[in-house]
Amino acid sequence: MRAISIALVFAALSACQAATPELRFEWKVVDYVWESPAQREKAITEKQFLPANNLPLGLGRWKNKLFITVPRWKSGVASSLNYVDLDGPSDQPLKAYPSLKDNLVPDRATELPSNSSIISVFRVYVDPCDRLWVMDSGLADIYGIGNQVAGPSLVIFDLNTDQLLHRYFFKVKDMKEDSFFANVVVDVDKNSCDNAFAYVPDLGGYGVVVYSLKQDDSWRVAHHYFHFEPLAGSYKVGGIEFHWTDGVFGLALSEPRENGYRTMFFHAFSSTKEFCVSTELLRNYTHIDKSEAFNDFKLLGDRGERTQASASFYDEKNRVLFYTQVNRDGVGCWNSNKPYTPENNPLLFSDPELFEFPNDLKVDDEGTLWVLSDKLPRFLYKSLDANQGNYRIFSINTSEAIKGTACEA
Repeated sequence: MRAISIALVFAALSACQAATPELRFEWKVVDYVWESPAQREKAITEKQFLPANNLPLGLGRWKNKLFITVPRWKSGVASSLNYVDLDGPSDQPLKAYPSLKDNLVPDRATELPSNSSIISVFRVYVDPCDRLWVMDSGLADIYGIGNQVAGPSLVIFDLNTDQLLHRYFFKVKDMKEDSFFANVVVDVDKNSCDNAFAYVPDLGGYGVVVYSLKQDDSWRVAHHYFHFEPLAGSYKVGGIEFHWTDGVFGLALSEPRENGYRTMFFHAFSSTKEFCVSTELLRNYTHIDKSEAFNDFKLLGDRGERTQASASFYDEKNRVLFYTQVNRDGVGCWNSNKPYTPENNPLLFSDPELFEFPNDLKVDDEGTLWVLSDKLPRFLYKSLDANQGNYRIFSINTSEAIKGTACEA
């Protein structure tokens, strides 16, 4: 009995000493910066802005801007690509990027108003060349009429000028009948910005599309490991049970290896396993023997039960892979120098209220981990209470986050 008491005391002390993320932003309901009150009222009257239907989902940091995406799950999303000022109020309205005009597109539009128009974005990626890569699904009112305004495309902005650099529409052979593109990671060195590769997972069609900026071309990579895991498709978050068959979604890139290529860590959303493959294979996929390349995709291991992850990001400084834990209301990690086992994949922090459905996370160039939670299951299957905080963004230094855990070197 005494041994148990001592163990509980030590556990409590460890919990008290554990670093906790700082709450940086919190919203009950999302609103935007409008050109005038009249413009906002007009948008509400015409149902181009239905506040309750706007849910933040993805994020990315560049200097004093924290980009926040609001996908068009439902009708009435005023702006899908936005940002807030890091030094601004915690509940500040979102600023449309590159402009409100580029985002305020009718749900029933039949084409892009301009080449810089944004329809529906889930994830973004800030690269070391001061560019914002945006994966625009082109699909509006996903849970309603499902209007494909334009085909899926990669949109690249110069963050120093806020100007569109390039837009690339996926080819027909890049897509399958059930394709859905909602994430992007970028493989590039700041000393060779033109030689960039984007890797885009297809969570519905179970593949990865590779895009070369220099070649301005794309190709599709297929593998069994991109599929979902049948026994890991059940979730329970916020008291809501649901079942998803989402395939490959979480992608993360290591530091360059000795041969100059990175390792891409990946997993299906509905899975508890982690895999990896060299970006050398992905870049040269069109020129290699597919049957021989099959075995170059490797299983790293399994995190354990109820460890499905919506997003992951690799911290080069600590060589640690951070990932969300949607079924456990928190964030986990793995030190890439250690075996991939449940013991080496600790839950760093967890709270059923503050971290209810941690949807996205990123590590910025200053070594800060950013986490966004948004109660997505309630939003999709029930409703949110507009009188309480629903959408939150936290930050914490990566070294502090892993201190004293199995992820520390």
